[in-house]
Amino acid sequence: MKYTLFCMSMLMLFACGTSQKIVDKPIIFDEERMQLTKEYLATRHGLIQDTPTIVPKMIVLHWTVIPTMQQTFDVFNPSQLPSRPDLATASSLNVSSQFLVDQDGTIYRLMPETTMARHVIGLNHTAIGVENVGGTADLPLTKAQIKANIWLAKYLSAKYPIEYLIGHYEYTNFEDHELWLETDDGYRTEKNDPGEDFMNAVKKGTQKLNLKAAPAKK
Repeated sequence: MKYTLFCMSMLMLFACGTSQKIVDKPIIFDEERMQLTKEYLATRHGLIQDTPTIVPKMIVLHWTVIPTMQQTFDVFNPSQLPSRPDLATASSLNVSSQFLVDQDGTIYRLMPETTMARHVIGLNHTAIGVENVGGTADLPLTKAQIKANIWLAKYLSAKYPIEYLIGHYEYTNFEDHELWLETDDGYRTEKNDPGEDFMNAVKKGTQKLNLKAAPAKK
């Protein structure tokens, strides 16, 4: 029955006049990255698991502030974190996301949707990350990316029990929430991606999904 409902949902999604698709472009996920990811789940989230899998309940949107898809891919591809003093003390696992959206709206899947990616403090264990190429004054995010993020949110919500759609800048609103799992109370970074205008546009396009916004900041 569940599979039938999923198929019906996907048929409805693809019948809405969109030609959007996902291009698989996997980053390295070797034994080293597997082990580092399991260690991250244990040390940062307090979760001991045989596999680095997640049950997605949230979509977190980001911007890369990197000018091209390939340059972003090259940053995410290694298993170990390059020089990032603000993050290295927490883990040597490299940052990444499940999806990367180029300026023209092309969606790249960098890793399996239910494998943990390091992209948002406190919530990696339950969040699918979507990185968007750009985000600077010289290279702002595009309408094509807005449309792609809307499509992707619908696609993921048809497959998984997604409850929340948030921007990276909202992640600390989840402190004290049941989904928040971060063992170090002092480990935080300031974020403003992917911008409020971009988030509002994506949320407007996904209203019918009835996804929750981030909790109000306490």
